[in-house]
Amino acid sequence: MARIVLHKELFDYDKERRGISPVLCGVDEAGRGPLAGDVYAAAVVLNNDILIDYLNDSKKISEIRREKLYDEIIEKADAYCVASASVAEIDEMNILQATMLAMKRAVDGLGICPDLALVDGNRLPNLKCPAECVVKGDALSASIAAASVLAKVSRDRYMREIAEKYPQYLFDKHKGYGTKLHCDMLKKYGASEVHRRSFLKKILGDSDEQH
Repeated sequence: MARIVLHKELFDYDKERRGISPVLCGVDEAGRGPLAGDVYAAAVVLNNDILIDYLNDSKKISEIRREKLYDEIIEKADAYCVASASVAEIDEMNILQATMLAMKRAVDGLGICPDLALVDGNRLPNLKCPAECVVKGDALSASIAAASVLAKVSRDRYMREIAEKYPQYLFDKHKGYGTKLHCDMLKKYGASEVHRRSFLKKILGDSDEQH
């Protein structure tokens, strides 16, 4: 018999919030910290009848499990949207504002207006609907956890595509994060078009020649 792992407290949290705000939206991001690539965000609307085994904070789930959850979430969600902000936008407006922009795009792209958006973290994007910050929300709310999975999987897939275009940086191994391997490749090859120039000053100094 298959082992069922249901983090029921996440769904109970959302169910209680729906008592006041029936159309509840979870919002989360992926990719604020990396040195390369777009920042992603997702918005997800679930309902009281939806239970998803293994759903949790995406950082606590294996990559294989996240991929399976991704398909189940988009199948079961009442609405969802994944959006991003580009490397150019990150460098132009800073990573915090670019992340807020990606979150706004995700919520705007739902096709419905939520009664309340629960946003992971301690900053709110400028949304058309009521919104509330939930610190460490991906470990508290099923809707936020679902958004964290969609954002994380979408960004990882994007970075694997980038890895094919720029194989010398080995993006498939570090997903753009500032690992020793990535920093070594940066020092060897310089910055590419998908690197965040505003993040590289301490690593490359003035020698951030584009390759």
